[in-house]
Amino acid sequence: MKKIVIIGGGPAGLTAAYELINQNNDYDIVLLEESNELGGISKTVEYNGNRMDIGGHRFFSKDDRIMNLWSEVMPVQGKPAYDYKKLDKSIELSKNGPDPETQDNVMLVRQRVSRIYYKGKFFDYPISLKWDTIKNMGFLTTVCAGFSYLKACIFKKKETNLENFYINRFGKKLYSMFFESYTEKLWGRHPSEISADWGRQRVKGISVKVVIKDMFNKLIGNKSNKNSETSLIEQFWYPKFGPGQLWERFAEIFTQSGGKILLSHKVSKINVKNGKIESVVCKTDNADEVISGDIFISSMPVKDLINSIDNVDEEIKTVSNGLPYRDFVTVGLLLKKLNIKNNTVIKTLGDIVPDCWIYVQESDVKFVRIQIFNNWSPYMVKCPDDTVWIGLEYVCDEKDSIWTMSDDECIKLAINDLVKMGLIDKKDIIDSHREKVKKAYPAYFDTYYQIDKVKNYLNTFDNLFCVGRNGQHRYNNMDHSMLTSIIAAEKIADNDTDKSEIWNVNTENEYHEEKQQH
Repeated sequence: MKKIVIIGGGPAGLTAAYELINQNNDYDIVLLEESNELGGISKTVEYNGNRMDIGGHRFFSKDDRIMNLWSEVMPVQGKPAYDYKKLDKSIELSKNGPDPETQDNVMLVRQRVSRIYYKGKFFDYPISLKWDTIKNMGFLTTVCAGFSYLKACIFKKKETNLENFYINRFGKKLYSMFFESYTEKLWGRHPSEISADWGRQRVKGISVKVVIKDMFNKLIGNKSNKNSETSLIEQFWYPKFGPGQLWERFAEIFTQSGGKILLSHKVSKINVKNGKIESVVCKTDNADEVISGDIFISSMPVKDLINSIDNVDEEIKTVSNGLPYRDFVTVGLLLKKLNIKNNTVIKTLGDIVPDCWIYVQESDVKFVRIQIFNNWSPYMVKCPDDTVWIGLEYVCDEKDSIWTMSDDECIKLAINDLVKMGLIDKKDIIDSHREKVKKAYPAYFDTYYQIDKVKNYLNTFDNLFCVGRNGQHRYNNMDHSMLTSIIAAEKIADNDTDKSEIWNVNTENEYHEEKQQH
């Protein structure tokens, strides 16, 4: 019997556990999680009957294996959710699927609405060339943006950084309006200091050229070209009570099938013998515990993984210790109402704006996005008819002021930012809460440019598989993190020690929220 040790209880770790326990192999599998909760940054936090999704997680993938896996664990709704039922709205339903009004283990189908908020006006995200966009920008700004884009088409910049990547695709004017300030708030660095790899991974095929081509295809009704440009998804799945509900279900199936989960087990040391991982040492609430294994799957941060191994070459240690991360803070505010009017045709409870996320471009406020939890799922909010439950997202570093200030100070900052923008009145605040997550976003600067040296070193351990966002220091979406684990499980079953396919997940040249038109 092979013993498999999985480090980390987030989406990647739990997917690996689920896949391996369902193989027809004789495995003894243990999953180690350093906190006392599962789900990683995909957990759901409940506060006074209202639930917070830390970071926001759309359940959509271009990979059918992932979509099938999600619906296998949590069936897609077959009856309308509370808000759609009350508003008499229709949406695609699954035949014989569960009723979210009477059943909890259900995946909802939700409408995708996310917009940019810039100088008091809404713009499509990503930017589009609709009449509303031109009207909101103004004629002169639109003309200026057009000439700026044409200049970028003629005088291409070398894509040595993220700034040049954006300018080549949108022109300097649109870049300065919709990318520069937001990116700097997100990463704490100017885009000129960030690797273009981030854009290639997250933005990929989106550009003004693509937007124009897509617009004309729609105008002439061209739907026959199999090679036509891709378009943004219009809907996505979402667990009734948030993403944490799904990962709790994964864990439940895993343990019922014989797997073991050990919470509050932080891996502090990795023992190596004859070029293989032999065991890990865990710090627990009581004492250190040594756990041996034949195969190890790690989703712990690369930096921590390297520092847990003795006798690592100094150059490798220097690169891994220099790998940057951004930490995450969410301030939840329960409100009587928002001061933003719903000028769309989309019906919502309380006629609130229909956005799941609002991307905030203003440089004089420190938060980057507003989540409206009501629109992710009405079941995330205790009283969805009468209250609006929002989350302000701050991206920071562990030692900066946003992270180190008290909960009360951070909540006060969030409230003042929203009041300054005219989005809320203080008298409408009912309740508030703050959540913090370390190492939420692996960043693409500093020693990231030398990360291949770390990868090559880790690949020398035949029985070690690195998966997930932090396990690979790659800003993966949830589906890509899961896919790294699915491939790792297949490799383990086949006794295949080639890791290249796992490291290459999410390197295709497509935007991560597109679907092919056929």
